[in-house]
Amino acid sequence: MMKKVIFLVDMQSFFASVEKAKYYHHLNQPLVVSGDPERRSGVILAACPLAKQAGIKNGERLWEAREKCPNLISVPPHMQEYIDNSLAITDILKSITDLVEPYSIDEQFMDVTYSQKLFGTPEDIARHIQHEIYLKLRVFARVGIGENKVLAKMACDTFSKHKPNGIFHLKKDEIENVLWPLPIEKLFRAGSKMVRHLQRRAIRTIGDLALTDVAKIKKEWGIHGQVLWMNAHGIDYSPVSLSTTDGQKGIGNGMTLPRDYHEITDIKVVLLELCEEVCRRARHAHVMGQTITLGVTGSSYHIKTGFHRQITIPDPTNITLETYRFACELFETFWDGQPIRRLHVSLTNLVSDDSIQLSLFKEKRPDQIKLGYETDKILTKYGKTSLVRASSLLASSQAKDRAAKIGGHYK
Repeated sequence: MMKKVIFLVDMQSFFASVEKAKYYHHLNQPLVVSGDPERRSGVILAACPLAKQAGIKNGERLWEAREKCPNLISVPPHMQEYIDNSLAITDILKSITDLVEPYSIDEQFMDVTYSQKLFGTPEDIARHIQHEIYLKLRVFARVGIGENKVLAKMACDTFSKHKPNGIFHLKKDEIENVLWPLPIEKLFRAGSKMVRHLQRRAIRTIGDLALTDVAKIKKEWGIHGQVLWMNAHGIDYSPVSLSTTDGQKGIGNGMTLPRDYHEITDIKVVLLELCEEVCRRARHAHVMGQTITLGVTGSSYHIKTGFHRQITIPDPTNITLETYRFACELFETFWDGQPIRRLHVSLTNLVSDDSIQLSLFKEKRPDQIKLGYETDKILTKYGKTSLVRASSLLASSQAKDRAAKIGGHYK
């Protein structure tokens, strides 16, 4: 059998690149995509290479970036255009192979094992992909190459981004010399909290983890620890999948508020709207959730306040008011009364909606579930604001503003 060849194709500064392709007269100027500077969303979402050279980082606030780079060009995000470009990139990749798996809006895995007979070596295919994407979209693609998805991802994130041609092939028999000397934070799926745990155990490089007894790793950190150990060895059995969204584990929605919210009545208005969105998405996916999670972030950027709590309910639900009732219960129990700037609601422990648990004490529940689906039909046909709750007419509501956005940003 032919050895597997997997690509991770990643777009360089994707949002900023799409904007520069439009504002071509700014090609030689530092450009960032940023939210509204008058709101909390006024942070850098994407910075072009020239902006990064000036020390600008994604996630920092726009006013901080302008202090570093006074001639900075700032443009608002256009999410629908980024989605359209991402789909166009998928079409380009599918002209090479039908095994393409979107990983994020700007990253996609592809299996080119058998495409080599038509398009040449992995490096030939990578250069062809870069040429086609740049020719059609004026976006530069970086390509990580490996014999599985983990190696391709680490090849792209760790090496391709620093190569002039944007291509790197991480071979499994070379990881001991190439990958193991790197700091542990460079390992795929090693989050900051896990990195701190590993460093406390004197595991400071990827090689340190790879040479640690896997039984000890699994005993200390369970399956996640074992997966990290496998990543350090370049082991990954997951195929490039055409159904990557199947088996969804949870549905959630959150938002950063445009100002500090102090009053519980105002907070509950937004909380209801988030529950509405989460339940609508659950109904669209024909699932119900048995665990409701609420996340709250305090208003201070310097002192972390807030909480992240969940409750598992007797019967799975996708009923808005039922979800809202339990979310309010969590909020009233754990909120410390301090101003908040962010809310997040999610449903997990998902099950299919084709079987509803009936109860003598909840005889109206089937009608409530049916009402949700019927309401969704109206919203799909006439728009998200064609039907709104009375509370969404209050000044604290964010429903109308969110309806005009995709992914939290204006279309």
